[in-house]
Amino acid sequence: MASMDQSSYLAAAERHCAGRGSKLTALRRQVLELVLKRSGVVKAYQVLADLQQERGAAAPPTVYRALDFLVEHGLLHKVDALNGFIVCDHFDCQHESLILVCEQCGRVNEVDAASGLATLREMAQAAGFALSPQNLVLAGRCQSCAI
Repeated sequence: MASMDQSSYLAAAERHCAGRGSKLTALRRQVLELVLKRSGVVKAYQVLADLQQERGAAAPPTVYRALDFLVEHGLLHKVDALNGFIVCDHFDCQHESLILVCEQCGRVNEVDAASGLATLREMAQAAGFALSPQNLVLAGRCQSCAI
């Protein structure tokens, strides 16, 4: 979340949800805040543990429903390959992402992958295969760790 601070992000997230006819409830907002406090890929069990620490009792389905809402509204991306979630910096435009994960420091960077996936989509289509919308994960080293 390099493009804005946490309070600006949360305010923009509330406006975004309202614009889609949904509400960023207190629980959804709290789950989003917990994800924002962590860097890189965040696991659902980490969010659950943090929520239990703040609220006391919290059931896993509560966290999963909140995370699903945040993904559905483009505030987070679910990264199946990493079994976790990342914050989307530009949730106002729905897109497929290239998720770059540093194997050394764990830093995650999200890049719009629409143009790159177009070529892959054409290749798949030529082979009689229709790609589902998706985010691609590539592992390597970030600029800081590559030095």
